[in-house]
Amino acid sequence: MNNIIRPDIDGYFLKIASVVAERATCQRHHMGAVAVRDKHILSTGYNGAPAGLHDCLELGCLRNELGIPSGKSAEICRAVHAEQNVIIQAALHGVSIKDSTIYCTHSPCVLCAKMLVNVQISRFVSFGRYADDEFLTLFKEAGIEFELHERPSAAITYLD
Repeated sequence: MNNIIRPDIDGYFLKIASVVAERATCQRHHMGAVAVRDKHILSTGYNGAPAGLHDCLELGCLRNELGIPSGKSAEICRAVHAEQNVIIQAALHGVSIKDSTIYCTHSPCVLCAKMLVNVQISRFVSFGRYADDEFLTLFKEAGIEFELHERPSAAITYLD
């Protein structure tokens, strides 16, 4: 018998969200999101400039240049948020994320929370906190469960 510790399903999808975040082009936060229903990935998203446009890795961070703190003036940013991209990718491919769980590396900003309410997700699971908690009121009113977990291990377990 081996000593492999198999992650639970939430830890598994949070770890996948962490890998998705590696594609982010934001200099402040690498965020990743995964939409899941019935243990199947429906779509993924990370934060970065709109497709085909110059990003912060090329141009520098506009928010840093202007001294804008995290959680404020989200509209002054080159990036599309990970949660927005998970919705967009699902829509582009004709996949409904209604009643899904979103696994994300951070809790959502209030703008993303409004979008997630409108696409009717049922649950949001994260291991990181965004700079504000305004989303909690929206989620509670909409009946969306929010869970904050421990960050999953970055280690990948291989069998020899």
